[in-house]
Amino acid sequence: MAVLLFATLDTKGPETRYVRDLMRDAGVDVVVVDAGVMGPPGFAPDVSREVLFAAAGTTADAVRAAGDRGRAVTLAADGAAKLAAKWFGEGTVGGVFGLGGSAGTTIATAAMRALPVGVPKLVVSTLGSGNVGPFVGTRDVTVIYSVVDVAGLNRVSRAVLANAAAARAGMVRAGLGTRGAGNGSESRPVVAATMFGVTTPCVEAARAILEAAGCEVLVFHATGTGGRTMEGLIRDGLIAGVLDVTTTELADELVGGVLSAGPDRLTAAGLAGVPQVVSVGALDMVNFGPPDTVPERFAGRRFVHHNANVTLMRTTPEEVDRIGQDVAQKVCAARGPTCLMVPLRGVSALDAVGQPFWWPEADAALAQSLRNWVYPPDLLVEIDAHVNDPVFAEAAARKLLELMAVTPSVTASR
Repeated sequence: MAVLLFATLDTKGPETRYVRDLMRDAGVDVVVVDAGVMGPPGFAPDVSREVLFAAAGTTADAVRAAGDRGRAVTLAADGAAKLAAKWFGEGTVGGVFGLGGSAGTTIATAAMRALPVGVPKLVVSTLGSGNVGPFVGTRDVTVIYSVVDVAGLNRVSRAVLANAAAARAGMVRAGLGTRGAGNGSESRPVVAATMFGVTTPCVEAARAILEAAGCEVLVFHATGTGGRTMEGLIRDGLIAGVLDVTTTELADELVGGVLSAGPDRLTAAGLAGVPQVVSVGALDMVNFGPPDTVPERFAGRRFVHHNANVTLMRTTPEEVDRIGQDVAQKVCAARGPTCLMVPLRGVSALDAVGQPFWWPEADAALAQSLRNWVYPPDLLVEIDAHVNDPVFAEAAARKLLELMAVTPSVTASR
């Protein structure tokens, strides 16, 4: 299988050829795809820009005539994603490599995000030391900062590009990623679980029960990206069951925190009919950055300074009433086996007797909101325990096994 090397050969010809030759010398089959449009390519690619833009439903001549560089990059990214997905489906792609500035990074990473987790993906980018979230998305993209611009070969760029080429060659030769997610080599059902530091005891205890029953558990940190990644893998068909203990990202979405996973959080499993146990872990908090980043409208609220970069704000009874409605409506719309399990004695480590977010009235408002909006009522199971109590973790894990029709082993039942 080949490594697809996407680059704008009208501006990055020598650098691309340098990386290509290094990887080929290391025994890697490399297919260079030209994503340039304005000028002639620096050398002959294996796949021309005409093929790339045809995949995007247009022609290189039409894009060049339009003279809109931003539109050209958008179309090139679309073509790159479609070609990568097509060739991967045909079994000819062993990974993707890219290099460049904003244009080259946008194009190459679009192709990377079109491929499943486990397929090696690496980009050398001038933007690699900034916010790479839009480029990485929810895929396992390795980003290497170029240090200097990808504009000529010099003592710095040669070193960075050579290291990247060696890393990329090592990924391909090892072939470890292709034996990982999504290739059918594992027979165990995959369970996705959501966790925060304040719900860790619950998820760890539940994970032990699920693994003892023969499941493979993928734990996602509920940081916005974590929730989006989990939902993406559910849509990809990789997940057989969901233990969504920590739905805190919904609080950030509705109240205005920085760790929102978007309005579609808590919808993928329901739409796909995947069995799920949903809970309300860490809905007592909204996340912000350093204290001086908290919006002024929240002055006077109850805060915990988790560390220098994380400030937590307690949700109010009015806010959790709204959040409860959102949770309930999404759970009730699920097409597959679903249970909403609620701990009545606190929803996080900070929401417990003697802790700074302990607010029984707010917890009661959340529980009542769920009772008001969940239908049929038997979707809602209330547990007289704290979210981190072993009894709650065991109830959640065993309920998910029941919904998944997985029979616990003798070890798991002890």
